[in-house]
Amino acid sequence: MPATAPTVVFDVGNVLLRWDPTLVYRELIPEAGKRDWFMRNVCTGAWNIEQDRGRSWEEGVALLVSRHPEWEREIRAYDERWHESVPGVIEDSVAVLAELKARGEKVYAITNFSREKWAECLIRFPFLQSFDGVVVSAHERLIKPDPAIYRVLFERYSLGARDCIFIDDSEKNIAAASETGMKTVHFIEPIDLRAALRGHGVSL
Repeated sequence: MPATAPTVVFDVGNVLLRWDPTLVYRELIPEAGKRDWFMRNVCTGAWNIEQDRGRSWEEGVALLVSRHPEWEREIRAYDERWHESVPGVIEDSVAVLAELKARGEKVYAITNFSREKWAECLIRFPFLQSFDGVVVSAHERLIKPDPAIYRVLFERYSLGARDCIFIDDSEKNIAAASETGMKTVHFIEPIDLRAALRGHGVSL
């Protein structure tokens, strides 16, 4: 790979690992309409992101149970059965990561992830330990798309924004990364990730 080629920086959820919290509730809340209501009004994205920001799962669950005691079983399942929401890997993306590492390239990640679930995933998916550096939102108490979390990556690992290409499934996160000067790939399946990276000068 030419020296001028960008350093690849991955998101993790829905780029390398499949994540869908509704998978936990297909059995617990079989009626689709009721399940959708629960995800919009009880175990919401806004509630979940606070665990990614650094709040413990114990605290997050206790808070929600106090607000919605009638949903206690379902709320606790979000935490206790969280592994079911991550059914596996996105094989092509993991293959690209492995190929870059095999070529001796340094590869990084910035991910919105809770402290507890990140530790769980490092055991369940050992390839996540192959990064040369990872910025985990809960560890920093910063979440994408806050520009500060991208600056943590640049400063900690002595990277220049314009020398990096960031892959993420969130349009907001991609926009924020672009504003820092990073090249970006908006990961929406079906995507030919290799072709997208080649378009930015990565040899694959």
